[in-house]
Amino acid sequence: MGKSKTKNQKKSRLNANHVAEEVFGSAPHSFVFHRGQVGKNVGQLVADMRRVMEPFTAESLKVRKKNVLKDFVAMAGPLGVTHFMIFTKTLSSINMRLARLPKGPMLHFRVTKYSLIKDVVSSLKRHRMHDQQFTHHPLLVLNNFGSDGMQVKLMATMFQNMFPSINVHTVALNTIKRCVLLNYDPVSQEIEFRHYSLKVVPVGMSRGVKKLMQEKFPNMSKFEDISELLMKGANLSESEAEQDGDHNITELPQIYSGRGNMASQQSAVRLTEIGPRLTMQLVKIEEGMGEGNVLYHAVIAKTEEELQEILIRKEAQMKEKQERKRKQEQNIAEKNALREENKKRSLAGMKRKRPEEEEVDPEVEDPGNQDNRPPVVESDDEAEYYRQAVGEEPDEDMFPEVKRRQRPERSSEVPFKKRKPFPGDKTKNLYGSKSSRETGPGGRPAGKTSVNGGKSFGKRSAGGKKFEKEDKRFGGRKFGSGSTSGGPGSSKFKGKPHSGGFKKGPGGGSRQGFKQKMRKS
Repeated sequence: MGKSKTKNQKKSRLNANHVAEEVFGSAPHSFVFHRGQVGKNVGQLVADMRRVMEPFTAESLKVRKKNVLKDFVAMAGPLGVTHFMIFTKTLSSINMRLARLPKGPMLHFRVTKYSLIKDVVSSLKRHRMHDQQFTHHPLLVLNNFGSDGMQVKLMATMFQNMFPSINVHTVALNTIKRCVLLNYDPVSQEIEFRHYSLKVVPVGMSRGVKKLMQEKFPNMSKFEDISELLMKGANLSESEAEQDGDHNITELPQIYSGRGNMASQQSAVRLTEIGPRLTMQLVKIEEGMGEGNVLYHAVIAKTEEELQEILIRKEAQMKEKQERKRKQEQNIAEKNALREENKKRSLAGMKRKRPEEEEVDPEVEDPGNQDNRPPVVESDDEAEYYRQAVGEEPDEDMFPEVKRRQRPERSSEVPFKKRKPFPGDKTKNLYGSKSSRETGPGGRPAGKTSVNGGKSFGKRSAGGKKFEKEDKRFGGRKFGSGSTSGGPGSSKFKGKPHSGGFKKGPGGGSRQGFKQKMRKS
């Protein structure tokens, strides 16, 4: 069972986390991304530059086509990003921009030559690159940036502020694993960018002892004694022992990682290039985020009169923009004031209307209701509305479109009169005929195939149509023919046949008798 943490351990851990957060927050952070179509090689160059700027950069920054520079600026503030490194590609060259947030300046470089990490590593016989090297920021070395010129000093300041500063008295040597070298050539005005891996080895010992100090132990099967390895250095090639000199030998003030690197002992510092390489040239310097005045241009030179003209033009544009903004704010203020005024008047009207509604007495006589007339009831009928409002009958030509009814409507309170059924038969025919009591299968009268007393249904008429029986009701009763159901020539009138047809009335014809029956009913 493990021991529980003491109070001192908890305090030390909290202090260490607090110091780490302060260091991380105070260090400069960067975004490395591209704009537009750049191709596969430039895209890999962007990934390699992110590798150089680790750990204070966004390793997996996602860039979409619809993103603009303002989007990155808006996100940089909450994340504490201080610098942008932007790559673009044109038909003639590859460009790189360095920007200081939030107000600039922005430096434009033209990349004349570059090599990727994979190209540099593949050209070396032995390379030293592992993930532990990228847990700490690299050491920045500037060379030949002390020449005269405003643009050179500004470049040096920009490169220095992109990497965390180092205090030589308190820095831990074990955190320095990489080195970034920037060399400026005053003649060609080009800047060479190099990225190295740093290694420290002890000096002042034979090659055999150095071999023993390495992680991989040498093969000693051919030796009779270990002294042969230490004294002669047998089976060791000259290429394994690098030539060290005064240019890279120093005395270590602290213990450095690696076998034999002790404090106050001489060790050699060796650099191995891990890439990428860049050769670039400064083109121009702008104020702000690419929208301000041009402070320096390597190609175009303008006279003092041209600069004054440009300055006057920009001042006029700024004044016009401010005037438009002032008018917009004034219009918005007027609209808001008018809206508030309308709102107040609406509320005041609602307050006045509410007491008036409460003060209305239902017992008070309506002043408009005179002569004890009945109250006017709204109606869609104009003539009726005229009678109620005026109290007189309207003239006949006053409402010509209104059709007067021929007879009064039947009152809904008076029930309909029930008809007496014919004696001796339960199934009552509406037209006064009795149905046969003796019926065959399907409701047809036994032994009969047509309706007695009328035209035969089931036979073809003059028009060529044939009416068959149909389960329909006409006037609440069934009627049909005596023909076979579903046979050829059957029509939609299908159902049970009735024994009686249209009975002849006093008029003589079946149709006249039908009309007389309907009038009586």
